[in-house]
Amino acid sequence: MKFKNKSEVLAAMGVKYKEMEACETQEEFDAKSAEFAELEAALKRFEALEAAEKAYAAAAAPVEAKEAGAEGAIAKDEPEAGYEADVKAFAAAARKNFSEGVPADGGYTVPEAISTKINKLRDAKFSLRRLVSVRKVKTSSGEDTYQKRGAGAGFSSISEGGKIPKIAGPKFFRLPWKVEKYGGFMFATNELLSDTDANIVGTVTEWFAENARVTDNLIVLATLREKYTRTEDPESYEEIEGLDDLKRILNVKLGQTFAPTSAIVTNDDGLQWLDTLKDKEGRTLIKENENDPLKRYISVGFRKVPLEVVPNSDLPTDATKGVPVIVGDLKEGCQLIDRNALSIKASDTAAIGTGDDAVNAYSEDLTVWRGLERLDCRLKDDAAYYMGHIKPETAAAAGTGSTGTGENKG
Repeated sequence: MKFKNKSEVLAAMGVKYKEMEACETQEEFDAKSAEFAELEAALKRFEALEAAEKAYAAAAAPVEAKEAGAEGAIAKDEPEAGYEADVKAFAAAARKNFSEGVPADGGYTVPEAISTKINKLRDAKFSLRRLVSVRKVKTSSGEDTYQKRGAGAGFSSISEGGKIPKIAGPKFFRLPWKVEKYGGFMFATNELLSDTDANIVGTVTEWFAENARVTDNLIVLATLREKYTRTEDPESYEEIEGLDDLKRILNVKLGQTFAPTSAIVTNDDGLQWLDTLKDKEGRTLIKENENDPLKRYISVGFRKVPLEVVPNSDLPTDATKGVPVIVGDLKEGCQLIDRNALSIKASDTAAIGTGDDAVNAYSEDLTVWRGLERLDCRLKDDAAYYMGHIKPETAAAAGTGSTGTGENKG
């Protein structure tokens, strides 16, 4: 039997299957099975023809399109994909003051590929963002539920036939958040706007990335300091005079709940002081991670504690209090909420600032760009970290070897 298409074969297979079900003898069943096998072979032929037709069409399309182009045919323009297309779109929008397709109450949304570039540039320099917990959100506010880290209550002794008492379960807490706008201005000259697409985008991404990185550091530090600046029951900063004080924070204050996942965070001045601390053999306590030479740890007694160094410009030394040090698990202590929505607005008539700092975009032939990002930062568990200072007189002794309790006897 000849079939015109695959549908006819499938219909015949359905009929043949019912005939096989109705067979009463093995001989009848074997005969119908052979006929069904022939139908299967016919089906495979149609499927092979379909596959060959698709393969031919895919191979022939580029050739036909090229030939059509050579004959003067105009092909339909298709949007470029990826970063290059976003660069062109962003630069074109910049030259039009980001005025097209922008909501009345918002700004031009930075394309995803360029946002990714900004994030990579931001993370190329040190940012406290990578030490804390980061949650990406798509709404302006919300609440998250977390389990508080700590020891359980344990089981009770039960006599034979006694009643099993109820014990406390895991402790959970709610963490509300609400993103806020963070932003600033930059000035674009008309010379920049007449430059190449790549230079326009490069200027914006570098400006956005550096300011986003600094903003992250500022709001994370402000959040961590809430433990010490709150009006109700504030804690006191730790005074650090030697290695034994770091041991006390790790072993006693953080304990086994947080110490195993803790790190020591300080600035360039703190690194200098820590680098003068020696073991009983006179060797520095700071070592490179064997698996990642870019990472360091410091031996604090029996512990090898990761060491993170923040530039002095981002975490400055206080002339009165001393060199800042943070010890703990910051991913448990702090959460950064990122709506991941960068936007930009422009004006060539705006006047901003006052007095000597005043700038009039119209009279000075400038375009003012206002960039916005949306973030929030919240304390998760203030028992997960401690902040303190290396006393000024202690830090001043760095490099002389006179660190008092600096020897590591562990």
